[in-house]
Amino acid sequence: MRKEVLFMIQVKRKEKETAESLIRRFSRRVQQSGVLRQVRKMRFHQTEKSRVKRRDEALYKVDIRKEISRLKKLGKFDDEALREIKKKMTR
Repeated sequence: MRKEVLFMIQVKRKEKETAESLIRRFSRRVQQSGVLRQVRKMRFHQTEKSRVKRRDEALYKVDIRKEISRLKKLGKFDDEALREIKKKMTR
């Protein structure tokens, strides 16, 4: 489950205020609120997989490597053989 926090930052244009100063004021408010820091922090965050799932993935890779090495020894390994192996071992 992912925790999401939404920020709504509003800046209203003051009387006789230029667009540049409005943008500058908005940028300052965004930086002070910490929104960008949070977003950058969570950008590449991945939740940890359960121990069982990691174990299953590791066993799957081991099985595929064994089958690939067996086919290479027989001289029958190519891209099509790899697709067939993965199709056969799909869980």
